[in-house]
Amino acid sequence: MQVAVSLPGITAEAASAACTAAVAFAAARGWKINVAVVDRGGNLMAFLRQPGAYIHSIDIAIDKAYTSASFGFPTKAWMGAIGHDDGMKFGFSNQPRLIVFGGGLPVPGEGGEWIGGIGVSGASESEDEACARAGLAAIGLA
Repeated sequence: MQVAVSLPGITAEAASAACTAAVAFAAARGWKINVAVVDRGGNLMAFLRQPGAYIHSIDIAIDKAYTSASFGFPTKAWMGAIGHDDGMKFGFSNQPRLIVFGGGLPVPGEGGEWIGGIGVSGASESEDEACARAGLAAIGLA
């Protein structure tokens, strides 16, 4: 007997539209960003870089999306989750690709599940998160 398993996911079109909207939001404010959208498994679905955005922020944007997709909550929430536990702070800071500051958000799906992550880097922490939220809003997931 075969059992079909269907996993919800973000489409390439939605990922691209979210990136485009985040860049438009940033451009309207004079910010230069990199933005990435990944699926639930952390696989890159879409990426955009504005001319003049920081080169190092390319990987940071991708890793913010990856971190949010991995855990299903905003990257900014990590410091609150860790609290004053120094062991966790040092342990998590040594994990590759784990970002613990703002700019990464999970991409929500149906029924409270998340289907990916969006990450923005290049502006301030709060500006990055605002761009990510604009990307989600553009595809009806804010």
